[in-house]
Amino acid sequence: MSSERFLDDKWLKKLDREMQALFSGEGTDRKTLDEVFDKRTLDTLGKLISDGVIDILDFPISTGKEGNVFRGVTPEKKFVALKIYRTSNATFKHMSNYIMGDPRFKAVSSNRREIVKEWTKKEYKNLEILDEIGVKAPKPIKRISNILVMEYIGDANMPAPMMKDVVLKNPKKVFDTLIDYMVKMYKKADLIHGDMSMFNVLIHKNRPYVIDVGQGVLKEHPLSYEFLKRDIHNVVHYFKKYGIAANEEEIYNKITKN
Repeated sequence: MSSERFLDDKWLKKLDREMQALFSGEGTDRKTLDEVFDKRTLDTLGKLISDGVIDILDFPISTGKEGNVFRGVTPEKKFVALKIYRTSNATFKHMSNYIMGDPRFKAVSSNRREIVKEWTKKEYKNLEILDEIGVKAPKPIKRISNILVMEYIGDANMPAPMMKDVVLKNPKKVFDTLIDYMVKMYKKADLIHGDMSMFNVLIHKNRPYVIDVGQGVLKEHPLSYEFLKRDIHNVVHYFKKYGIAANEEEIYNKITKN
């Protein structure tokens, strides 16, 4: 498909119909559909298609307060994941709390769409960092406006499940791996996830993959240590159900001390 393709109203209406068909079996109403796929987002999707980044959206993977994740297919028939942040009703105050204190984003507009664009950029950058330091997470591929294209974690039949939905075969190994991830993020990149939990870890081939890193902050952020302690607590608390006892203060010192 040529990059010169003109995204006129006819094209946008066709893409909108495809989105409605995609959601038809998901119990999604018209209001929710409009929140996810406003005209500007449809324009951006059209650009991704015309640029050959994706060919089609396959099916929804997950729905969140801030956005939705879909499986996409490239022109080469490879799977990718597309995260589409909503610009109409996203939790902007929540986003601002993480962006405002991040020295990488010093000038942030109060405009809703601009905040979402900065958040999308932030997640892309954090995924790049995780890839560089050897923490398993979806590899970032492309970012335009409020859409992030990244590596698809899963197989041809279904996406990898969240950790909360899995009975772990080797919970101690997964626990140790997650703590190791936090150590690497802090010591190699001065980065803290900020929302590490059973909801933001995927399990694929018995290995944990970290997701939803848009809220990840550098340790210069004024609330970074509070976020880190919360991350540690979430992980320790979750693995208690597997009989794994761990001291949160000792883990905190392991992560932060040289």
